[in-house]
Amino acid sequence: MVCRGGDPAPALATTPGHHGGGPLRALPVGALTAVVQDVPAAAFSEEALRKRLSDPGELELCARAHHTVVAAVADHASAIPFPLTTLYREDGRVRAALRAKEPRLHAVFDRIAGRVEWGVKVYAAPLPAAPETGPRTAATRDTGTPAEAGTAPDRGTPAPGTGRAYLARVRGRHRAREERQNAALRAAEQVDAALRGISAAARRLRVHDVRPAGDPRTQLLNAAYLIDRDRDETVAATLRRLRADPGTDGVHIEVTGPWVPYSFAATGDGDDDG
Repeated sequence: MVCRGGDPAPALATTPGHHGGGPLRALPVGALTAVVQDVPAAAFSEEALRKRLSDPGELELCARAHHTVVAAVADHASAIPFPLTTLYREDGRVRAALRAKEPRLHAVFDRIAGRVEWGVKVYAAPLPAAPETGPRTAATRDTGTPAEAGTAPDRGTPAPGTGRAYLARVRGRHRAREERQNAALRAAEQVDAALRGISAAARRLRVHDVRPAGDPRTQLLNAAYLIDRDRDETVAATLRRLRADPGTDGVHIEVTGPWVPYSFAATGDGDDDG
């Protein structure tokens, strides 16, 4: 990671970094400071990293160590996280890389200065399952009792009105489901618009299918918002208003943060609505 201004030294003195590596240290590069850690080359070779990061347990350990360092340093200086496996063979290469990126890095620092990231996800409640009932045939009267012995129903022909009534019920259920889905999508857009209104920048992230993890809901919005550090109460008030709005009755709003602005550290461009 790289920081500008402040003093990361207190964080570096108390944060361990990756297991098996040396102590964290500051590497000045002009007006910027890289936070680096020396690690064993054999344990962090391309092949070794591929094996480690393909193990969910090892990946979690590495990600937690990385985030712990970023969060600790960000308490003392404006910080831009670098990707989890950013490796250089020597200090000279770190300096060269930062000098090449310096104008872009300063643009990002200017953008995130005094701001934090809030994450917001919106989920639609699971739709009720539609009953699988078909139309009654002439062999069963509308009362639900078997036809009287001796009658000769026309086999395979629906009783008067029952086929049309069944199709109407099916169409009605489909319309109701579509209306609930559309209302949930409108609610997600309402949440996004309200939070963009109090943000310096916003990013729409890829939505995830959470059903394989046992969550029956549907994720409709996965977004990050860059908001001034001193606007926590504004964020809270906006969320209270959204949750109380009848227009969001059919959705669940989940919020995380404030975080170091990971989602806005990779570019100095405008909003990414992808």
